Amino acid sequence: MQPDPVAAIVEQWNRERPDLDTTPMLVIGRLFRLTGTLDQRLRPPFGAAGLGSGDFDVLAALRRSAAPHALSAGELSRTVLVTTGAITKRVDRLEARGLVSRAVTEADSRGRLITLTAEGVKLTDELIAVHLDNQRRLLAGLSGEEQTQLAGLLERLASTLAVSDH
Repeated sequence: MQPDPVAAIVEQWNRERPDLDTTPMLVIGRLFRLTGTLDQRLRPPFGAAGLGSGDFDVLAALRRSAAPHALSAGELSRTVLVTTGAITKRVDRLEARGLVSRAVTEADSRGRLITLTAEGVKLTDELIAVHLDNQRRLLAGLSGEEQTQLAGLLERLASTLAVSDH
């Protein structure tokens, strides 16, 4: 097992400032480090498919929506948790590749409906299988029970943070 750099940082702080409780760093520091590591290890299949950062998120959000796999930019923005401006840039790239199309919405001529094309469905279906296999591989160091426990703890942490935001 590799040395834990977060534990080393905490140990240094404990030595220099024994009056402080540094235990939150053990969780938050590790979460930050893991986020970067996971991003680096999950990104290659998307890059190999010629997708930019966040492009797969848009494709996956559309694919998860019921047929005809179409959402407005606002709906995509809320689903992917980025601004509509970021969605527009991503959709521009995906449309140029023929993976999505845009059409005027029937309800509002100013609105646009973004729809996954047949080629977009095919690519998304291929990539989600690779993505899930990659995630399974990255979590293989934890038992199924540990994965379930961690998922529950992370859900609870996210929930408490959401409540404190209001």
